Amino acid sequence: MRVAMIGTRGVPAHYGGFETAIEEIGQRLVARGHEVVVYCRGAEDPGQRTHLGMELVHLPAARRKTLETLSHTGLSVAHLISKGSADAAIVFNAANAPFVPALRARGIPVAVHVDGLEWKREKWKGAGRRYYRAVEAMSVRVADALIADATGIADYYADEFGAETVLLSYGAPVQDHPGSDRVKRLGLRPHEYHLVVARFEPENHVLEIVEGYHRSDAELPLVVVGSAPYADHYTGRIQAAAAVDERIRVLGGVWDQEQLDQLYANALTYVHGHSVGGTNPSLLRAMGAGTGVLAFDVVFNREVLGVEGDYFRSAADVAEQVRKAELNTGEMLLKGLALRERARQRYRWDDVAAGYEELLHRLRLGHSTHGRASGRRRPLEAQVSWARRTPAFGSGAEPGTRPTTAGAPAGEVGDPARQRHGDPTRSTSDRPGGAIRRRHGALPGQDEV
Repeated sequence: MRVAMIGTRGVPAHYGGFETAIEEIGQRLVARGHEVVVYCRGAEDPGQRTHLGMELVHLPAARRKTLETLSHTGLSVAHLISKGSADAAIVFNAANAPFVPALRARGIPVAVHVDGLEWKREKWKGAGRRYYRAVEAMSVRVADALIADATGIADYYADEFGAETVLLSYGAPVQDHPGSDRVKRLGLRPHEYHLVVARFEPENHVLEIVEGYHRSDAELPLVVVGSAPYADHYTGRIQAAAAVDERIRVLGGVWDQEQLDQLYANALTYVHGHSVGGTNPSLLRAMGAGTGVLAFDVVFNREVLGVEGDYFRSAADVAEQVRKAELNTGEMLLKGLALRERARQRYRWDDVAAGYEELLHRLRLGHSTHGRASGRRRPLEAQVSWARRTPAFGSGAEPGTRPTTAGAPAGEVGDPARQRHGDPTRSTSDRPGGAIRRRHGALPGQDEV
């Protein structure tokens, strides 16, 4: 089977979660005998034609925030239709939904990975925010399948549109024996610093983390890794807040992956402020490194961390949590080990790739949810907990029924904190990394969607 992956910066992966997913999933599909073509933009080496067995196609993009992704995806789709071929395509980011009909018109079935709730990001205002709301609905209408990387995102599409999604998360790279030499070169000692790794955007709460740490009486330094295109003002505020506290070190972007791995693995805590993007690869990377996590308190992060995580909602909470971690280093190190085992069991790239392969086979054989949901948003009063799990592909259960294995992991069902943040029986997949279809239960008086 020949598979096209469209809508990202491509590979080698240097930038974000989509790129990492393509690199990890793509190489595994190649190893299973498939052909994978990845459309790339902004590569360090535009002459590179293959990577880990994947075919690379490099095309230009407009260098403007509002046009970069769309201009590149448009060229990618035009190239695939006119010069390429594919048995199925995965289009990443719901923003690219307007290009899906062109692929389907050429007989190429398309799965759209919807990403997070992009319209909630501060950088999208006015027309940008309206556009993201519109393409969410369009994705529901035009795609053959929708991919969600977190239960919270799947529930959003079920509640908002009555739309079925396939739940396919990410994998976590597990470090069992991390080094520390590259951390020491930065003047840092193992387990004697706090770490933030994030794109500098308001929804990632980097400024609140820096301000909260500044208010604390923490003794260990805070190391901040990250940057952001098109966010000079917000970056300046972070740098200004850090400049008044000699305990805070802003490293900017760290592109040396071995050094970044060591930064994760040798931190006492990883402070994670992401709030709108679903399952976050940086969070999984910290877990796999065996590092204790202080995370912004949203359903996506609780789904990933469970009871092994610690949570904050404000700068004041950050100040309290970092000092608490320093006073209880042994407990924090044990939590890190527990998170690493959680990552090892639940977030395996081999399982994720198998889920993608199964979905792609289904698309090639004619499976499609196209036309099952209208794309109209449900009225607010209808958006209650109607979403329910449907079985994993190949589970043998009848569609619309709950497999006997469904439910929260052992030890979490009775956790009151878990229950405050949503139905615990809808929090995680029943088999690690595997594909799970989720759809909306029928409302009274309606046919099931």
